[in-house]
Amino acid sequence: MRCPWCQSLDDRVVDSRLAEDGVAIRRRRECTACGGRFTTYERLEEAPLWVLKRGGQREPFDRAKVVAGVRSATKNRPVTEDQLDALAQDVEDALRGLGAEVSSQQIGVAVLERLRDLDEVAYLRFASVYKGFEDVGDFQREVGLLTKTTAPKRKG
Repeated sequence: MRCPWCQSLDDRVVDSRLAEDGVAIRRRRECTACGGRFTTYERLEEAPLWVLKRGGQREPFDRAKVVAGVRSATKNRPVTEDQLDALAQDVEDALRGLGAEVSSQQIGVAVLERLRDLDEVAYLRFASVYKGFEDVGDFQREVGLLTKTTAPKRKG
């Protein structure tokens, strides 16, 4: 690692520990040339995740787009930034389990599944855009699906 102060490439590791719930290793380093200390993080380089858009074009997955979409759906709702980040990470993890390329529809469904548990109003807002609601009937139908509970079948 290049020292951020003197640009020397000669350093030593003085401390290592797990970080970010075991996803990264935090290393505390000391430059042997100037004595400055700095921190580095070592992470596994993940294979790129590609999104196949409705129009046929491919682009790299961008978690920030998921956060932005969910943020607009949760505006003025009791949802924290940490919850948004966790939802986006959960969506990305689920999508990576599907393979190296996912459709934008799969992303929308994954977001909706998680928003349903996080905040029902935000779920309806997101669904209205994602599913292209055109009238009040679309909202009523979705609310019906959201609140639908089925009683257990009775034997006898």
